[in-house]
Amino acid sequence: MNVLTNRRTFLRGLGVTMALPWLETLHAARWPATPRRSDGDAPRKLAVLFSGNGFHSREWWAKGEGAGMELGKVLSPLTEFRQRLVFVRGLFHAEAQKGNIHRSQTGNLLSGAPLASGGEIRSGTSFDQVLAQQLGAATRLPSLVLGCEKSNPSVHKNYSMLYSSHLSWSKPTTPVPLEIFPALAFDRLFKDTAEQGDHRVLDAVLADGKRLRQRLGAADQQKLEEYLESVGDVERRVGAAGRPASSRAPAVAPTMARPEDGLPEGLDVHMRLMCDILVLALQTDTTRFATLKLNNDHSSQRFPHLGVDAMIHHLLSHSDSADWLKVNQFFLEQVAYIARRLDAIQEGERTALDNSVILFLSSMMTGNHDADQLPVVLVGGGGGSLRGGRVLDYRGNPDRQMCRLYLSLMAKLGLPLTKFGDATAALAEV
Repeated sequence: MNVLTNRRTFLRGLGVTMALPWLETLHAARWPATPRRSDGDAPRKLAVLFSGNGFHSREWWAKGEGAGMELGKVLSPLTEFRQRLVFVRGLFHAEAQKGNIHRSQTGNLLSGAPLASGGEIRSGTSFDQVLAQQLGAATRLPSLVLGCEKSNPSVHKNYSMLYSSHLSWSKPTTPVPLEIFPALAFDRLFKDTAEQGDHRVLDAVLADGKRLRQRLGAADQQKLEEYLESVGDVERRVGAAGRPASSRAPAVAPTMARPEDGLPEGLDVHMRLMCDILVLALQTDTTRFATLKLNNDHSSQRFPHLGVDAMIHHLLSHSDSADWLKVNQFFLEQVAYIARRLDAIQEGERTALDNSVILFLSSMMTGNHDADQLPVVLVGGGGGSLRGGRVLDYRGNPDRQMCRLYLSLMAKLGLPLTKFGDATAALAEV
């Protein structure tokens, strides 16, 4: 394989195909006659993150602009990204005002579609999957859909709980299956099949990597080494996460195969692994559209690592307690972590964060089921198309459909549409 002239560049080994990060040498070799352009070197990417049940009613806010922007306590983990953050207020889904709380406020969150009741499952194709279906052929995986809580197939108050469990829908009757197991998510990125044995990914591609390294410039050689180290680190932690805490040996590679069943022992470990896998997926251009559902709406997660174990997430959301604020900040820390990781990855004259949009949102403003305005934060530069350091307030605007935001984001990511959901125009300010 000619790794410098193949448009899609991989390292290969037994049962393993590993996509490479953006490398200057490879870009120049693929398109030698193309002038270097700061706005077009690396692809634009989308990461959608969700946590259910809303946020602390008095601490979800932002005001001001640029470096002087002030953030409420819920958003404080994003302080370092104020100049690359857009805080959006006032958008809503008309269909979320109908039907049942929680279910009908989540199952159409990324589509704005009406939901079927009576246990029937019918929503709408979510905007991330529209992007994947139209643009996903450019990458190995059209999209990556991750979760940190199992889906719930039951029916509650005449609506399927699958609505509360899934953000991404490939068609109105089909939610995209969630991958909640870190080992299997890792395999999806790098292994040709998940049944190729327990060859470590780095061992399998080492020979190909050595050949490639000899043909790279000095800066790209360092970038390749850093990337391989980050893959190895995630792989080691995926393996260690399935071992009992008493048998873990920090900084020592596990001697057992990565767990293909089961979840990491702690929620904090689980979430951090899934965040790292999402970053790797975008870094390698294995996919450009990733969704990470940190928990379900109506979630049963507990948070002993925060010293909060008395109530599950859903019950906590019905009060503005100090514990609820702690839990909110924990979720925002995951957003900040992903932003920080992406910002450390150089892609030409920009970073991966500059070339990405992170959309973080919930199904309601507070745990009291207020969905008249949805909490929305954007972080990143969208390849130079998204200007941060701003607060956009659409309260009082008669045309405040959430789907207008999705039209704006799809256009920035290379898919301009004239209609999506209940919207016929994008948000000009975004």
